[in-house]
Amino acid sequence: MSIELEIRPYQPNDKPRLLEIWRQASIVGHPFFTEQQLDEQAKAVAAIYLPRAENWVATCNELPVGFIGLLDGFIGGLFVDPAFHAQGIGRALVEHAARLKGRLELEVYSLNKGASRFYKRLGFREVSRRDIDDNGLPFELLRLER
Repeated sequence: MSIELEIRPYQPNDKPRLLEIWRQASIVGHPFFTEQQLDEQAKAVAAIYLPRAENWVATCNELPVGFIGLLDGFIGGLFVDPAFHAQGIGRALVEHAARLKGRLELEVYSLNKGASRFYKRLGFREVSRRDIDDNGLPFELLRLER
């Protein structure tokens, strides 16, 4: 199935839908987090990351289906509604970011095997690892660049 995709800048009224996408994608990609940890992260996404990052929203028939958050050339987050996985939305968002920024970097949890494979297919390579995430939790992060 082919979908009509548009990528546009984030608008504040996108926040509820993007938080829903973030939560559903995080449940799939980060099953190692507890419900409480996801609740805490959701607060940060709503209060800090969505307002402060350069966010681009992928829409299908005007419905947001995914988004990417950029801090210069660093991908702070890429989330696609699981109902729309494997339809090229994540790739389109990354390629949009690459056209805007050129060189891209990101961190991904090593336990998120699907995301690691996805980024490697897009030409990212591992440049380093760290054992503790930004919240001080013992979840290894891979730093990738392209």
